[in-house]
Amino acid sequence: MSVRVPMRSTGAEQLVVAMKVPNGTGARGCIVQLYRKEQPSSGRILLSEAKPFSISKRLIWEAYKRVKANGGAAGVDRQTIEEFEVDLKNNLFKLWNRMSSGSYFPKAVRRVEIPKDDGGTRPLGIPTVADRIAQAVVKQILEPELEKHFHPDSYGYRPNKSAQEAVGVARQRCWRYNWVLDLDIKGFFDNIDHELLMRAVRKHTDCNWVVLYIERWLKAPVQMQDGTLCSREKGTPQGGVISPLLANLFLHYAFDMWMRKNYPQIPFERFADDVVCHCRSEAQSQRLRTEIESRFAQCQLELHPQKTKIVYCKDEDRQGSHPHEQFDFLGFTFRPRQSRNRWGKLFVNFSPAVSNKAQKLMRGTIREWRVHQRSDKCLEDLARMCNPVMRGWINYFKSYCRSAIRPTLDHLDRILVRWAMRKYKKLKKHQRRACQWLKRIQLKQPGLFVHWQFLHAGAGR
Repeated sequence: MSVRVPMRSTGAEQLVVAMKVPNGTGARGCIVQLYRKEQPSSGRILLSEAKPFSISKRLIWEAYKRVKANGGAAGVDRQTIEEFEVDLKNNLFKLWNRMSSGSYFPKAVRRVEIPKDDGGTRPLGIPTVADRIAQAVVKQILEPELEKHFHPDSYGYRPNKSAQEAVGVARQRCWRYNWVLDLDIKGFFDNIDHELLMRAVRKHTDCNWVVLYIERWLKAPVQMQDGTLCSREKGTPQGGVISPLLANLFLHYAFDMWMRKNYPQIPFERFADDVVCHCRSEAQSQRLRTEIESRFAQCQLELHPQKTKIVYCKDEDRQGSHPHEQFDFLGFTFRPRQSRNRWGKLFVNFSPAVSNKAQKLMRGTIREWRVHQRSDKCLEDLARMCNPVMRGWINYFKSYCRSAIRPTLDHLDRILVRWAMRKYKKLKKHQRRACQWLKRIQLKQPGLFVHWQFLHAGAGR
């Protein structure tokens, strides 16, 4: 950096600084004008900061707090949030300095394969802690602007929107519409077209550093599990802080606005890439599926041929038949169920309840705790370990057909019986006696385990 200082030193004098800005900022060889001001009291001379991008340090701090609250694994540098906090002040200043000067470049994204129920795997991309903080900074700038334009039936990863709300709206619309088109986008996060996405980003922001860093994140390489680096020409890593917002923006134009323009009479619910459309007839559903396939092909996306299906909402008043009479949406299975009306009379209702898939995952998580092997723990310790997770499950699934989650909650009680038989000699090999012992504890301390409170409240209703 070369500085040219004028000969005169009176008043506010302009210093012309020729700075070389990193490639890609659009300001290579730009002239940044600084001003030298003399303070009357002390006579000291101050220079304004030579930064091409104006980024508040407060934004960096707020982004760090959000990343810390969400937790997450380490990236390619293997640095955890706790290790990042060892030198927190310098690490945050370094990130702010690089982002403000345009010299910030993200590191590669660590790829992790998450097993799926169908035997396959779901690729997950984990950025470093510093990169997650930088993405949170951009999200704070971009999200308020995009929220003004997003469709009201888009529920995924948005403030003041929830999956429970989407399920409730879907339930009401299934009562009014006879047919559902259940859409599944094949490898959505891995197939987002970068050019189309950046066109949408530029439509909603003229902030140069926001556009610059989103482009760099999209092009950041992926580190595979064997350590090799692979370049990425499309897609955004599922696991990045900014990825859900970018995914919503992409589908906002690829699907939401297209539906509003071409099929305004067909309501839908979308949570990220999970979409449910409500149709009046089977013919309308088939025609809509064909049109959506064509639309997604234009956007470099593809519907999953097996998971995308047309479903008939069968109930007491709709007595027809169809190969598909149920579908899963956000952990709930929509299908014909026996319900009671306000007068206590049984009838068949097309409604949601916790899915078998979700219950299988919950029971798998309970088994991973290995509660029955923790003989060194007391019952209060086990409650502190299990309650946070159990509370989240109950709060989510109790809203619709709360009795459907009971078998999963009973599964934990059966494991607690095994724990008691292993811990106490008087209960060893006496399962019935251990069940009676646990029942007495439940009656004496119904608030010890959160699922005991839920089951007790349900029994009293």
